[in-house]
Amino acid sequence: MSSPTTRADATTTVRVYQQVVYDGPAEGPALSRIHLGELFSGDIEACGITEFLQATHADGSASFVGIERVVGTLGGRRGTFLIESTGSLSGNEVSAEWRVIPGSGTDELAGLRGTGNLRSKLGEGGTVHLDYWHE
Repeated sequence: MSSPTTRADATTTVRVYQQVVYDGPAEGPALSRIHLGELFSGDIEACGITEFLQATHADGSASFVGIERVVGTLGGRRGTFLIESTGSLSGNEVSAEWRVIPGSGTDELAGLRGTGNLRSKLGEGGTVHLDYWHE
């Protein structure tokens, strides 16, 4: 049986942002890997480490997917969990949808499930929310 859904709101601060193009064809989108380290503060007090794969068009817009390990507390419960991100970049505006990967929660976050989103400036911090529950 699942517990009621709770909303967590937090801000992020980017600590590491490293992008490396691994396929830059003469025509078509370039493919790159992005390594991101960030801190969460608010209802999520944690650090996160993410690896993204991104396709960037000539106009600078992009689409990306990634997985982040979050280590810290969520709603006062300590542990780790994984977030799967799918998003886009337009100008310097980043928008992503999240879901907690089922079975990824540890310690007091075992059984964690949830969905949410992120809005930020490229390479800078932003705002996040996560609607979560425990199974």
